Amino acid sequence: MKIKTYISEVRSEMRKVSWPTKEKTIKDSILVIVASLATAAFMGGADAIFSYLAEKAIVG
Repeated sequence: MKIKTYISEVRSEMRKVSWPTKEKTIKDSILVIVASLATAAFMGGADAIFSYLAEKAIVG
């Protein structure tokens, strides 16, 4: 009986969900990908600079 109640409540709540449109989902996905690439590029550049500076400080 608990499973039946659970499934009934889940279906009820799923009807209340406001799903995004396909276009909104695509735009948001592209934004996340671009932000991730920008962050990766920044972190990679910072790593390269700090590695270079550390090598110069150690080696001389």
